[in-house]
Amino acid sequence: MSTDGIKAPRGRALACIVASVGIAMALPGCAYYAPVPVTTTVPASFDRSFSAASGAMRDQGLTITAEDRSTGTVVGKLEGGTVTASVRQQADGSVRVQFDANGVRDPALINRVSQSYDRRMGR
Repeated sequence: MSTDGIKAPRGRALACIVASVGIAMALPGCAYYAPVPVTTTVPASFDRSFSAASGAMRDQGLTITAEDRSTGTVVGKLEGGTVTASVRQQADGSVRVQFDANGVRDPALINRVSQSYDRRMGR
């Protein structure tokens, strides 16, 4: 057997090992960035907010006695108490919703209405 036949495979093997070590050493220098989930939030529209406020009041058993989109007002009654929702378009395009209670016997009612509103808005 000639020594030329032995050297060639060893030379290729050595070249592959050197290349593998070089690649392995270069990998720690590479940065890997995991994908970041992107959530897009769409500003609430007046109509969607108004409907959610009205629906939230119904969810909690209030009887709607007044509903006026032009003024952004929803009024609901329950056991002699009144809950009023005020929906207002802000100058920056956002929508502000406020719930007020008057004469309500259940102090947790306003919180439940607010939570129902949040659920309806997907929050």
